[in-house]
Amino acid sequence: MTIKDLAAKTGYAVGTVSRALNNHPNVSEKARLAILKAAAESGFELNVNAKQLKQQRSTNILALVKGTGNELFAAMMEQIQTSVAQSPYSLVVDYVDENANEVHRAVQLVREKKPLGILFLGGNQEHFLADFGGIDVPCVLITNDARALPFPNLSSVTTDDREAARRAILALGALGHRRIAVIGGIRQLSDISQKRYEGCLQAFREQGVAFDPARDYQGVRFSYESGYEATQALLHTCRPFSAIFAAADVMAIGAIRALHEAGLRVPEDVSVMGVDGLPLGLFLVPQLATVSQDVRKMARRSVEILLSAIDGGQSVHETVPFQVHLRSSVRKFEK
Repeated sequence: MTIKDLAAKTGYAVGTVSRALNNHPNVSEKARLAILKAAAESGFELNVNAKQLKQQRSTNILALVKGTGNELFAAMMEQIQTSVAQSPYSLVVDYVDENANEVHRAVQLVREKKPLGILFLGGNQEHFLADFGGIDVPCVLITNDARALPFPNLSSVTTDDREAARRAILALGALGHRRIAVIGGIRQLSDISQKRYEGCLQAFREQGVAFDPARDYQGVRFSYESGYEATQALLHTCRPFSAIFAAADVMAIGAIRALHEAGLRVPEDVSVMGVDGLPLGLFLVPQLATVSQDVRKMARRSVEILLSAIDGGQSVHETVPFQVHLRSSVRKFEK
């Protein structure tokens, strides 16, 4: 019998069963007694070798955040900290540059910190394929889909980024926009950037809209400053456009600032739409149209999946739905 079997028998979560068997304090007395009684009746015995191996590690969970200016990850970290605080473990947070190899850093930290598990906030598939084999603890990749990667200790929680971008472009098209400039990430460094780019291209093809990547696309970092600078570049090099789609809300907010400084009004002259659903977008004037991710759910499920994996659970890959919000930063295009 495994801990998972004992959880099914008692009706308690795997994490609760594990904490009761290991005499952790964060378990009600009622649950502890029920679990211990069921364990005795079933002849369940803890895997002492596995327990000793775990004790050689710390009691920490590592959150490795890719990019220091990513507002989406900042919002996720709030929920992650709340969720981990309700477990018997502590949270250690480490930041790497958006262009850095996050898996190299994780391999180093596994040696130094000996975490029980890792939450990757952002990542690059090529980095995982090349280097993740050096990591032997349970991990969850957040915002990237890892189901195609061949690692049994790697789970993922994500949104369908390709479809999110496709729906954004289709929404702008439905408003009559045929000249749409795109501010995206650096596709060679970011899986999310590549998928959102592919979603844009698919929507343009579906609508028969002309799009020249060399002139109509700016691939930059996920930041306010980069969105601002990308928009300045588009105003000088892009064909005339009536709308900007930015592959992140922070880019869209930077774009609005650049348009304002250029004497252009949003949405009267240029409509602007982002992705992520940052709360800040609701307080802008005009309110930012966006494709919102359920940040709290993604963060909460990532912690739940990691805690289950630490207690012997299987890897899990989940896709969280998104919503399209057409707010006042976009309007119907009128010739």
